[in-house]
Amino acid sequence: MKYVVWLAVHALALGVAIWLFTGITLTGATTTDRVVTLVIVGAIFGIITSFVKPVVKFFSFPLIILTLGLALFVINALMLLLTSKIADSVGLNFHVEGFWTAVWAAIVISIASMIFEAVLPDPDKR
Repeated sequence: MKYVVWLAVHALALGVAIWLFTGITLTGATTTDRVVTLVIVGAIFGIITSFVKPVVKFFSFPLIILTLGLALFVINALMLLLTSKIADSVGLNFHVEGFWTAVWAAIVISIASMIFEAVLPDPDKR
């Protein structure tokens, strides 16, 4: 159940960013295709933020301190761009166009993730 909530949070946060920004596209023949693609992309994004992001944060720690945390926005944007590249290579219809779109979308995804994590129940905290 924990992984279902985790996947739902990532997919919903990505859905909010797709809805807000024209530079992020998710296409499919039907609504079901788009939802399935969104869930798969949400899983890819979750895996990247779980495994790649901590390594990048570790090696960029001095830069994060130097920029007073603003480098975290760039790291989040790079994780979103990496998700886009992986989704493109796998044949999913998800694409993020441009670095600044990724930066703003990463901010929106972070805020949406915090909201969805607060709203959706965590089965481990019962």
